[in-house]
Amino acid sequence: MSNTWQELLPVDRYTVSSTGLLNDYDRKVMTLLYQPLIGPICTSLYMTLWSELEENRLWSQSSLHYNLMNTMDLNLNEIYHARNKLEGIGLLNVYRKKTEEGKQFIYELNPPSTPKQFFNDGMLNIYLFKKIGKVHFNRLKNFFSDEVMPTNEYEQVTKSFTDIFASDQQTSLYVSDEGEEELNLEPEKRFIGRHEGKELEGFKEDFNFDLLYSGVKPSQITRKAFTPNVQETIAKLSFLYGIDVLDMQKLVISAADINNEIDIETLRKAARDWYQIESQNQLPTLMDRVQPERNRTQKSEPKTKEEEYIRHLETTSPRERLKQLSGGAEPTKADLQIIEGILFNQKLNPGVVNVLIEYVMLKTDMKLTKAYMEKIASHWTRKKVITVKDAMELAKNEHRQYQEWAKTKKEGKTATRKATRTEVVPEWLNKEKNSEKEKKIETETETKLNDQSAERLRKIEESLGILKDRG
Repeated sequence: MSNTWQELLPVDRYTVSSTGLLNDYDRKVMTLLYQPLIGPICTSLYMTLWSELEENRLWSQSSLHYNLMNTMDLNLNEIYHARNKLEGIGLLNVYRKKTEEGKQFIYELNPPSTPKQFFNDGMLNIYLFKKIGKVHFNRLKNFFSDEVMPTNEYEQVTKSFTDIFASDQQTSLYVSDEGEEELNLEPEKRFIGRHEGKELEGFKEDFNFDLLYSGVKPSQITRKAFTPNVQETIAKLSFLYGIDVLDMQKLVISAADINNEIDIETLRKAARDWYQIESQNQLPTLMDRVQPERNRTQKSEPKTKEEEYIRHLETTSPRERLKQLSGGAEPTKADLQIIEGILFNQKLNPGVVNVLIEYVMLKTDMKLTKAYMEKIASHWTRKKVITVKDAMELAKNEHRQYQEWAKTKKEGKTATRKATRTEVVPEWLNKEKNSEKEKKIETETETKLNDQSAERLRKIEESLGILKDRG
């Protein structure tokens, strides 16, 4: 279970609205382009909310979330997390108002991107390519496109408005003040129309543009060249490929044209080439993101081993951390799906997920145990764990409880080996300061095992090249 009940209750009411008319073509875009990225539950939620809108109307009647749960045959937690995904990918705006009767929500549907928007997005199209493969991707591209008619071979003979119509100025065209009001729409209303899909948001806030500018000389690229569109592209590419600011400086400089302006297409290609060289021609998945800047605690230069270690977890993606703990081997699809589920369903930050990956792997003999990992992740979500330090502290405080959960999972299978198994735990966990009560019940044997565990982990980390030589 998660903390969904704090955000949403079955008795809370909601009303569906739309920023513009949705049509049958949007259904195809949702099904064929968005569904591979967000999954069938999210797609079903979008379609269900859409179905509550009457034809050619922008508002639905008010309803209970309890009714939505029955309609979709889903629990509230599943609906809440599907709603979050729709928000993140730009398909849904959520508005909330608290009243004496409870919370009321407006779910405002955004139209999906047009095929042209989607295939030129520079992010969604790459994730889709990675998800469905080259053959199916090209098939969809052909499905949503058609040949251009060769109008350049013809002479345009279309007549203009003034060629056909004339204005009869012999009759009065004067409009009174009262008539002027009739011409305008009331302020509380809006015309029903069609809007383009909402752009993805939140990237610029997590990118350090001041640091980027400090490494680019005005003689190379002027500050005016960093238009809002260019800034958004830089931030998106940084998120997509995990490019840090220093590497982005080089890519931006390489994308400057003869006028010292930034060519966006050149920059996109440079970023893609950089990533494929770094990752051996692999394209990124949605897990290639790192701890957001606003949730990092280690922002200054590390002075201790622990600070250096925290910095590493904050600047490494979960996929890369899993690869490091696997001795450099590429993670399996099954392991990646487990981590992807944690990132999306539990909404934990990437740095926090790195702590979770390490804790679970070293507790379960270097295996990712799905049920055990999800149970701890759910606990961290309820406790609102945001930073790497928070995750480490909670793991220290709840270590005994997590041990009991692990024993419960193994009961009946490894009972004969339980007394002789040497437990491996992360080094930061061994720094836990036990209370006086805990010290009384600890045995010399357990202390010796912890010392052995610390030594084993130190050797693991040194072999991975994560920590510098001690001493």
